[in-house]
Amino acid sequence: MSTSLPAPLFLAARYLKPKRTFLAVITLISVLGVTLGITVLILVMSVMTGFERELQRKVIGFDAHLLVTNNGLMDGWKDLVGKAEKTRGVVAAAPFVQGPVIVEFNHQRLAPKIRGIEPGLEQKVSDLTKFIIAGKLDLSGDNAVLGSELARTLGVKVGDVITVYSPGNLGEVLEQIDKLKAKSGAKQADIDSLRQLVLPMELTVTGIFESGRYLYDSEFLLVPLHIGQELYGLGGSVHGLSVRTVDPNRAAEIKEELRPNLPEDFSCVTWMDLNRELFDAIAMERHVMFFLLMFIILVAAFGIMNTLITVTVQKTREIGVLKALGARTWQIVSVFVAQGMVVGIIGVASGLVLGMTLIRWRNEVSAWLSSALGVEIFPRSVYQFNEIPAEVVPSDVAMICICAFVICSLAALIPAWIASRLDPVKALRCE
Repeated sequence: MSTSLPAPLFLAARYLKPKRTFLAVITLISVLGVTLGITVLILVMSVMTGFERELQRKVIGFDAHLLVTNNGLMDGWKDLVGKAEKTRGVVAAAPFVQGPVIVEFNHQRLAPKIRGIEPGLEQKVSDLTKFIIAGKLDLSGDNAVLGSELARTLGVKVGDVITVYSPGNLGEVLEQIDKLKAKSGAKQADIDSLRQLVLPMELTVTGIFESGRYLYDSEFLLVPLHIGQELYGLGGSVHGLSVRTVDPNRAAEIKEELRPNLPEDFSCVTWMDLNRELFDAIAMERHVMFFLLMFIILVAAFGIMNTLITVTVQKTREIGVLKALGARTWQIVSVFVAQGMVVGIIGVASGLVLGMTLIRWRNEVSAWLSSALGVEIFPRSVYQFNEIPAEVVPSDVAMICICAFVICSLAALIPAWIASRLDPVKALRCE
């Protein structure tokens, strides 16, 4: 029988030809094992990469690339903004005031954080308008913009008026109380003075933002810079500067360029420094999941090895004939290695197709599973994403496919070695 295929590949394909035998079932299971391993690996790695990249985009969108602060108050911040913007790699800089306050609405009180910003300058650093889901980013006058979770907890809507108390003058309040206690009779002027210290500030809610991160959406309200300065009694000072760079991935490099332009007692941190634990945890999970899921392919490789050992036993006489006809050891070995490679190629190809298909229809599959099982597969309230993020990295996919193919090929070496060690005389006597 003539064939254009090399003899080892021809024999491997013939041994793999579907037949109604238990061996064919084992071969099919081995291929399915490789397919499922590749599919799960590609799907999980792509979703975790997408989650990391999407979270990174949200962090960079709301946070500045660099934060400049010091242990005390920052005076003369306008000069510092000018110096920062002249630094190579810096696009813009903006001042901010940040700290805890007490917010009251409809007899509910919470203790979130205010972030006082200068809207004109802040828009050059962070595009906050894209996070607005209700109302608008209007921070003129006595206005405020709340995070979505904070607004939901308080029951606040656009147009409502909230009451804000600041702990910034707590020391002065306690001092005045001590003075009043020391006096035998408190004068009305002293009482009015104390009332001015504890007098709350009423702000109109003009917008609600949603950054996609629960921490920000539940704990922050944005106010004009002058409101933040007034609440904390800062006068013309601020707490720090937000800085935008030409490339967020070069923030660490640009930080070193900026340091000489800052006073010695000032500190500068990047967005990566502020979120290092979070992204390190995601990266570690990706690596752990890769190695854990690779065991699925290893299990499939044992199935391939089992199949080829069975083939070796069943084809003992044929191997004996081949060796008696002058087949060399490497030719016998190549038959079984080729068989493992064919199974690997089929499994990798089918797994790649199935994995990419599931990534394309991941949200539809998630919705169907949630409906069928009655369990929410991807709770939006927990992950803060409207849909399952995914991003296919070609290098990751290539590494998964190559590793799977190599494992399947190596799994064929032991059966190939067993076959090559057969004595042709004993093999021909085998029934």
